[in-house]
Amino acid sequence: MPSVPGLRSPYAKVGRLVYFGRMLDKIRLHAAGKLPADYVSNLGEARPGLCDARCCRFIRLAYCDLVARTVAGGTDEEVLAWANEKGGPRSDDDCLIWNSHMTRLGWRDEASQRLQQRIREYGFEGRSIETFFDLVDVDEDRTPGAI
Repeated sequence: MPSVPGLRSPYAKVGRLVYFGRMLDKIRLHAAGKLPADYVSNLGEARPGLCDARCCRFIRLAYCDLVARTVAGGTDEEVLAWANEKGGPRSDDDCLIWNSHMTRLGWRDEASQRLQQRIREYGFEGRSIETFFDLVDVDEDRTPGAI
């Protein structure tokens, strides 16, 4: 899929968290009717193994509550501050573990087979893709990890 204007890399951080900003981008784009249809089935908590659901569990908030707060307006940092207030703050160690896990998802773990399957489905064999974040970046015409 080509790049989606306004949709950042999952590697990009808001505060101390990777992926959170991308989830906010998807919420905002969806609310504005600008999120490609291919992305809609991956929104929220409907698919527990996907990043939105994992992120909501990590910040201890329901996706619908995060959507309501995000579309109400405010910067990424304001939404994150709200999330920390409602779901509780995360320690530096919590954030380190979250970031390490998410940026390596698919590399020698329970998701490795699924990542290899997706690489084949997308026709990306032979590309330098080691994680799901890398796959997203390559799929959206970005160099993996280049923010």
